Amino acid sequence: MWRTIQVCLLAAGMLISLPARAEHTRFWRQSDFGDFGKGTAKGVALRSDGKLMPAPRFTQFADPNLAYLWALRMDSKGRLYAAGGSNAKVLRFDEAGKPATFFESQDLEAQALAFDAHDNLYVGTAPDGKVYKVTPEGKSSVFFEPKTKYIWALAIDSNGTLFVATGDKGEVFAVAPDGKGQVFYKTEENHARSLAFDAKGNLMVGTDPSGLIIRVEIKGGKGAALPEAGTSFVVYETSKKEVTSLLVDRSGTIYAAAIGEKRRPTPFVMPGAPAAPGTPATIVVTGQSAGQPGQTPQPQPTLVPQPFQTITGGSEVYRIAPDGSPQVLWTSREELIYAMGFSASGKLLLGTGNHGELIQLDSEDVFSSLAKTASAQVTGLVAGSNGTVYLATANPGKVFQLGLGFETEGSFESQAFDAKIFSRWGRLTWWGDNDGSGGKIEFFVRTGNTSTPEKNWSPWAGPYSNPGGETVNCPAARFVQWKAVFRSPTGEQPNISWVSIAYLPKNVAPEIDGIVLQDPGIRAQGFPSQPGPGQAQPVPLRMPQANPAIVAAAAAAQEYQQKHKQESPSQGFAQKGFQTVVWAAHDDNDDDLLFTIYYRGEGEKTWRILKDKVEQRFYSWDTNSMADGAYILKIQATDAPSNPPDEALTTQRESDHFAVVNTPPAIQNLRADNAGAEVHVRFDARDPSSDIASAEYSVDAGDWMQAVPAGGLTDARQESYEIVLRNLSPGEHTIAVQVYDRYDNSVSAKVTFTTRPPASH
Repeated sequence: MWRTIQVCLLAAGMLISLPARAEHTRFWRQSDFGDFGKGTAKGVALRSDGKLMPAPRFTQFADPNLAYLWALRMDSKGRLYAAGGSNAKVLRFDEAGKPATFFESQDLEAQALAFDAHDNLYVGTAPDGKVYKVTPEGKSSVFFEPKTKYIWALAIDSNGTLFVATGDKGEVFAVAPDGKGQVFYKTEENHARSLAFDAKGNLMVGTDPSGLIIRVEIKGGKGAALPEAGTSFVVYETSKKEVTSLLVDRSGTIYAAAIGEKRRPTPFVMPGAPAAPGTPATIVVTGQSAGQPGQTPQPQPTLVPQPFQTITGGSEVYRIAPDGSPQVLWTSREELIYAMGFSASGKLLLGTGNHGELIQLDSEDVFSSLAKTASAQVTGLVAGSNGTVYLATANPGKVFQLGLGFETEGSFESQAFDAKIFSRWGRLTWWGDNDGSGGKIEFFVRTGNTSTPEKNWSPWAGPYSNPGGETVNCPAARFVQWKAVFRSPTGEQPNISWVSIAYLPKNVAPEIDGIVLQDPGIRAQGFPSQPGPGQAQPVPLRMPQANPAIVAAAAAAQEYQQKHKQESPSQGFAQKGFQTVVWAAHDDNDDDLLFTIYYRGEGEKTWRILKDKVEQRFYSWDTNSMADGAYILKIQATDAPSNPPDEALTTQRESDHFAVVNTPPAIQNLRADNAGAEVHVRFDARDPSSDIASAEYSVDAGDWMQAVPAGGLTDARQESYEIVLRNLSPGEHTIAVQVYDRYDNSVSAKVTFTTRPPASH
């Protein structure tokens, strides 16, 4: 029956997606990992294919009241141990999660742990780089000092040899059971960051800063004899900087996690060449430890190994098959992997930061976010008895457990959705699967008018459990949020693939954000030009400022404009007598708009239609049909194309004043007077509607020369000019004058005069 409902819903979804031109009903739909990832899950897992389902049982096991936990290990009796700081400390937990201090030193951090076959515990500390041995009875002593700052990892092989991965020199030490040790392998890297043994007993070393996975052959090492390094081989060079974790399964497959962006994209430096600079990130401590509140501050060294500080570049997980072929299994630009382990079902688990998330790789294409801890980083994973997996965290240091089976009840709260407009809320529909065991999913919905859900929102309405759709009983508001509650008393796994809520925004009037009148004599592209000589000169158009809210949502505005093919004019052209107006407008309902352009003369009261049913946001017209004078435009916008007639709304906005001047100026009193060796040409220029812009003259069809008015400034509707001509030859001459107003109207006139030769003495 459920499958039938799903098919019907899918068909309905296809119908809903068809455009409904005069319909405001919209749908907020969440259906993928990115959508659901913005919500809050409690006991609910989110898969990368966009499914929500009950998560494996996940609870806090212990809170040891430490800032950091770095490593987890379990002894042969199933007792759990955690290393952290500060000061350097190892805790042992009983079955109820109660911690007891098993080891403590004056070092700052206990960072690595390993058990031998006799349950002796080895502890690597920092920043002095010591290895302590702690017997099962809790007696501790310094076991080995490699004289390095960092001890990143410890591993014990089947012969009882302890391998110690260190920095800053990238050395791996081999230590016999009696505590005698020496350099086993030098990586030519700054740090030997992680260790593991492959199926043949070879040592696998992960490095920093080149992100190498190196296989080193182990020769000898039985009893008190120290092993020697045989051949070494770079199995894989990762694309990341630091290999933080290595893991080998029973089939011999190697899993590696690497994080951080490499400082330079150079290949592995061969032995003998200088190593690239770099070190795993550290935090600087200035003077005292980050102890618990109320404790006396302790003087501390200045460098504290802290691999997750200020690391960028994301992370990747690699699988290297027994034949050596590599494959990238998982990648993230944000999450950083600090630990790996296996679930009871054999699936790979990733402990990440800096959101304290536990991720499970379900297959090559699908992963699940199982849980988010209350800490920033998951730093350790270890398998316990009965299929339980334990997690260590940092910031703060806690221990969690991932159990068998699934949560019997969990919830998922979506992000708050902003409809942008006060809206009515309609039907909630969803789609999911059920394994037939009777798992139940119930939905609740609430609304409000603040961006963050709080006590001033409406109470949760529900439950709604019909995937075919139910109308939610919530008050109209701008924001909405839904919550899904999974109830699975017998451990079944119902899931959700998508959720949709219908809503009807209240229709609001469109807004005209700005009007820009272009300079006179400009025609927008797309409007026919008047017949005339030559090609019109291109002119850039000035555009209005958009509403700030629209600018903030530029991507949405651009998408909407493309959808409705609403384009601004791409080009203007110089065309005498034309006037162009450009405006910006938007509608919060994304309605289609129509515009009407009105005009009236200055001092007039009646608006006249210049053009109606305009779809674009610009208009050009020939002003020769209008009398000279000052005018105002009014742009009116209506959302009638997208609304019933009784619900359509309009808005309007007036422009600045502009002038229409098509009458040319006049030239008056043009005359030429002889004054000895000079000729004085005088005239007046007058324009009834515009200031005079310029005047020029030409003598006997020669080049045009600029004429300067009396006073030197051309800034009035009437100007007087006097042109002095010298060195003219005797005889008849003609002077032509031409006057322009500020609207490029012009007039010309001429006068003919005769000059006499100079009188003889």
